[in-house]
Amino acid sequence: MAESIAVFGSAFNPPSLGHKSVLERLAHFDRVLLLPSFSHAWGKKMLGYQQRCQLVTAFIEDINLPNVELSRLEEQIAVGDEAVTTFAVFEALEQKHPKANLTFVVGPDNFLNFRKFYKADEIMSRWQVLACPETVKVRSTDIRCQIENYCDISHLTTEKVANMLQDERWYQQD
Repeated sequence: MAESIAVFGSAFNPPSLGHKSVLERLAHFDRVLLLPSFSHAWGKKMLGYQQRCQLVTAFIEDINLPNVELSRLEEQIAVGDEAVTTFAVFEALEQKHPKANLTFVVGPDNFLNFRKFYKADEIMSRWQVLACPETVKVRSTDIRCQIENYCDISHLTTEKVANMLQDERWYQQD
């Protein structure tokens, strides 16, 4: 039987309990790849890629779901600082895993904007797309806003992520 791989791309700017609520519903996949955006397609300002990968690593350790892993594929296939399209990601994954069943997991942000994706129709025809909105309504924006206002974020993300954000003072406006 072919391996089933779900790809959950996001800015992860930073990872939130909303992200976790999506991942908890993906246990039926053999692997779930968390794919931080290398450069955002719509120009969204983000914490640096390396820092967001560190946050995702801490997040994965905290959520303790055995099928979830960090993928740095966007960094590997990026050309300069150009945004990497979902289409390019799936073509690269298809080359690496030709026998796998690939599924694009679309969170709430991307679901509403899916028609804007490069080659959206071809993505739909070549690979599976799973709309999976969060069940816990916590967004990365909420976390950044709380940090900017020097408020507690422990109820918005996982323990290691919250501690890392506090220790490193990422997103603080000093």
